Amino acid sequence: MTVEEMMREARGRLAAEYGAREAAAMVDEMMLRIKGWNKTATIIHGNETVTDFLKERLEATVGRLLDGEPIQYIFGKAHFYGMDFNVTPATLIPRPETAQLVDMIVDRYGNNSDLRVLDLGTGSGCIAIAIARHLPFPKEVTAVDISDAAIEVARSNSSGLKVKVNFIQGNMLDTDEMVAALGERYDIIVSNPPYIAQREAAGMERNVLEHEPATALFVPDDDPLVFYRAIAVIAEKRLDDKGTLFLEINPLFAKELAAMLREHGFQDVDIEKDMQKADRFIIAQR
Repeated sequence: MTVEEMMREARGRLAAEYGAREAAAMVDEMMLRIKGWNKTATIIHGNETVTDFLKERLEATVGRLLDGEPIQYIFGKAHFYGMDFNVTPATLIPRPETAQLVDMIVDRYGNNSDLRVLDLGTGSGCIAIAIARHLPFPKEVTAVDISDAAIEVARSNSSGLKVKVNFIQGNMLDTDEMVAALGERYDIIVSNPPYIAQREAAGMERNVLEHEPATALFVPDDDPLVFYRAIAVIAEKRLDDKGTLFLEINPLFAKELAAMLREHGFQDVDIEKDMQKADRFIIAQR
């Protein structure tokens, strides 16, 4: 069997579960992670006979994918904002929508230096690290998460990518403790907190429900803004008067969330759409 034939067979097996386009992307990712071959390299090596090592690794990976395990957890890597991040089941897999959130910050503040940035609910650290790398000479980037395991992953990413971020293990829902731990006032506060209502789980994909951390995904049906209220309280005390709050949100609660932020003193509250035209972000200033 040649490399090209093996890849074609793997794509066929995966297509039934994921569709042809996603299956092709998964096979390309497998070849990159297992052999270090990009698309061009797989074409160059396409007529070579498959080694036992490659065949065994690829078959094992296909099996895990067919069982619903995300490819990012299989290889422990996720690509985000031009960088490879370590990810584990303790952290969410970064999404394209979250890259759009970073875009908004970089577009608005890309010419400003000496900024203080706070990321609440950092997970793998992808937002904080992307901002720290793309803003010119930030004075401080601080990232908070309740999970010790997530903070460990985030620190490994900061170290591996050689980007300076201060990490704090803490519970943003304990607003008094959080405000005291932070101390400084920030020019930017950003968060992609849990925002999926429990009732939405029935319509979600199996690989997300069975493998990604539920505590980073879901909020109670009767209190879907629980994290955003805490963020608003923290921002009241720790966002600079001229600072900006950037949030990734659930479109179902966009208007309710905007109203709540106005009640907390944010006069300028804009709801922004994602690439699928859903109300996915809020940008707020006092």
